[in-house]
Order: sequence, then structure tokens, then C-alpha cells
Amino acid sequence: MSALASPSPAYAFAASPCGGLRTRLNGAAVTLRASGALWLEEQRTLVVADLHLEKGSAYAMRGQMLPPYDTRETLRRLQAEVMATLPDAVVLLGDTFHDRKSEDRLARDDAQTLRSLAGATRLIWVIGNHDADGPRALPGDVADELSVAGLTLRHEPVDGPQVGEVAGHLHPCARVVASRGSVRRRCFVTDGSRMVVPAFGAYAGGLNIRHAAFAGLFSQPPLCGALGADRVHAVGWRSVAGD
Repeated sequence: MSALASPSPAYAFAASPCGGLRTRLNGAAVTLRASGALWLEEQRTLVVADLHLEKGSAYAMRGQMLPPYDTRETLRRLQAEVMATLPDAVVLLGDTFHDRKSEDRLARDDAQTLRSLAGATRLIWVIGNHDADGPRALPGDVADELSVAGLTLRHEPVDGPQVGEVAGHLHPCARVVASRGSVRRRCFVTDGSRMVVPAFGAYAGGLNIRHAAFAGLFSQPPLCGALGADRVHAVGWRSVAGD
């Protein structure tokens, strides 16, 4: 699946022992993990975006019945990432809840999982468009955006040059074309200056990175890190097709 173009060294990928990809973003060393989490190793900070907790129950309230296990599965994967990396801080990069009433619909066990997480590490809730009020009863710090090691962590990418920006919101996906056909995967996308990270939530959808919403974000053709079962695949821009 790997189809790495010939990028400038400024935004090349290197394999990580965890199955992810290492690169530098505005000079900061980051690892793109196969879960869709971004790991800032020197700062021991784990970043995940767009969990959309309780999306299943939101759909059920509108009569569209989905298996009601999305929140538990998303939190299970988050717990696994925390156990693997032992971070000093976990940054929830916005749209952690699917809507402003999602916190009220959390099962008791799921709410306790979040409380336990906040007890084990610093938990930072970055505000998103789906959860603009932030958590009301759950612990942790709340921020509109966050500066870490020359990076600006915010939910929604800002138009124009934004050196060091790490954002979510767009739920990037890549349709990768190969000789045997194509496959669609959630992905990271970066030009070495800024990055959009994939949605972490079990029920979060994806937007093709060839979509107009991504146009103008990158100063040069970006690379993407497409998520596989247990590794991240480096994919060049020319190997990514529209839907």
C-alpha cells in the first residue's frame, strides 16, 4: 500500500517500532500511530481528535438505530493508547462529544472511564464545534486551543498559512489506488508545516483529502499516513484518488 513519493526531507516519513510513522512538524518530532493518535514523544503528549462519543445514541434518538457500543469501543481504544504510551497529558482535540447533550447520555461505566483517565494523566479538552460548551461534570482542563513545542493544537484548521497547526474536524480519509484496485482509509495528512489528524471515534466518518475542504491548507503536495490494521502506510499525493 505504501506509495511514498519523493518528498523533501523536511516532511519525509520514517518507520516507527510501534508500526506508526515518525516525522517532524514545524521542527517537533511526532509519531503517527496506527490507532489514529498523534504522539509527541519529547513532550509525552497524546493527541486524539473527533471521538464523537454518544454518536450512536444521538442517531437512536432520531429513529436510526445503531449498535450502542461506539462510546465504549472508542474509550477502549483510547485506554489502550494511554497504556502503550504512558503520557503526561492527553489532548482531546475537539468534538469529543457528538452533541451538547452527549455527556448526559454517557453510561455510568463510560463516565467513570473518563474520570479514571483524568486521574491518571492530565486531560485537556479542546473545544470543538459539536461540543462548544466543553464538559460540565467530567474533570480535566478546557481550552480553545493549546500551544505545545511550537505546535498549535486546535479543533478546526484555519485558512491560510498556519505553521505548526495540528487540527482535526475534517475527518481525513484517503482512497489509495493500487494495481489491484483501491482502498479507503482514515489518514493523517501533512506538508511538514501543518497536519490534519484522523477522527478517532468508532462511528466518525471520513472526508476524502481530495475534497475542496482541504484545498489551500497545504503549501505543497502533502503526504498522508493511511491507517492499516496495525501500521500506518506512507502514501504520496499522486497515489490518492477522489471518491
